[in-house]
Amino acid sequence: MALRPLHDRILVERIDEGEQKVGGIIIPDTAKEKPQQGKVVGVGAGKADKDGKRIALDVKTGDIILFGKYSGQEIKVDGSEYLIMREDEVLAVIEK
Repeated sequence: MALRPLHDRILVERIDEGEQKVGGIIIPDTAKEKPQQGKVVGVGAGKADKDGKRIALDVKTGDIILFGKYSGQEIKVDGSEYLIMREDEVLAVIEK
C-alpha cells in the first residue's frame, strides 16, 4: 500500500541509532528511547497560502531529519512503523 501525506505533512521512517549503553550497562529494548532521527519517505504537496497557491516544502523524499521526542503520530502500515508529522515539527535536515 502506498501512502501520500496531505498538505504540509511528511511521512517518516525512524532510523535506529545503534545499541545504547550507559556506563557499560546495556539498556533493554523496553527502556530504550525511540530514535529522534528518521528518513523522509513521502511528502505532501505543501500548504496553501491565502491566494490558494501551494508553498513547497523544504524537506524532500530521502532527506535524513531530526525531530522532537514527541513529534508526529505513529502509524503502522503493512507491518512497518512510520510517523506522520507536519513539516514545522522537523528540527533539522542532516546534510552529508
